[in-house]
Amino acid sequence: MPCDKVELKHVPLFALLDDDEIAVLAAQVDLKVFAARQRIYKIGDLGMHAYIMLSGSVQVSTVDEDHQEVVVDQPGHGEFFGFASMLDQTPHQTSAIAMEKTTCVEIGRDDIAILLQRKPMAGMDMLTVLGHQFHASQQLVRIRASRNANELIEEKYTFGERIADAVASFGGSWRFIILCGIALVSYTCLSIALKSRSWDPYPFILLNLFLSMLAAIQAPVIMMSQNRQDKKDRLRSELDFEVNRRAESEIQNLSRKLNLVTDKLCDLDDALRHGLVPPADAQSGVK
Repeated sequence: MPCDKVELKHVPLFALLDDDEIAVLAAQVDLKVFAARQRIYKIGDLGMHAYIMLSGSVQVSTVDEDHQEVVVDQPGHGEFFGFASMLDQTPHQTSAIAMEKTTCVEIGRDDIAILLQRKPMAGMDMLTVLGHQFHASQQLVRIRASRNANELIEEKYTFGERIADAVASFGGSWRFIILCGIALVSYTCLSIALKSRSWDPYPFILLNLFLSMLAAIQAPVIMMSQNRQDKKDRLRSELDFEVNRRAESEIQNLSRKLNLVTDKLCDLDDALRHGLVPPADAQSGVK
């Protein structure tokens, strides 16, 4: 449906346009309304149009090497999505889904060309939008590449699991051994000194009961903490594998580039030996 120029006035990118330019742009672009959970575009679709958020909610996501969906952006009012693919007319690298009833302005490359002809400074605003999306993508890659296993585990900590870790940490320390030893020696010495008046005479049946109860409670708590440690170790190994795989891919790409440079130098050397390339041209080709 046609777009009202009043709607475009509320878009920060078009705030510098005068009424005539807004009217020209409004006559060219379309207003699109998407229902909740409706797909706006998917990965691989030809980027013929970009979209500007007016109202509603949109989730822009992609799929990583592990075939997991990764949320790239959640544009707010007046922000672009699908802009880069629209400019260079390439397939979309992301998918966009309307999370609720959403209204967007659909804009094409020809519309942008007319806009820049009439208002060249609008190009700086669009570059700012692209820069914001680029930095957001860089931050996403940086976070996913440098994930800390301990931080990921702690994000899902429950109160009981924190207590289990604290008990396991205290129960496996010299402080616990020393305190327990002092308590046992004091208990037995006091009981022996009291003789027949002792509440727990030799062979200290009450003390054995307390120790058995303590061991019965402490053992499963320590096992809970060990299970969490196993999860951490498994997550660390998965992250190490992911980092090694990415490093191997980068090394292969670098090796491929070095091979191309070597092949080019060899071709230039053969051409020089056969007199097919003047030395000056060869030096410029090497550079």
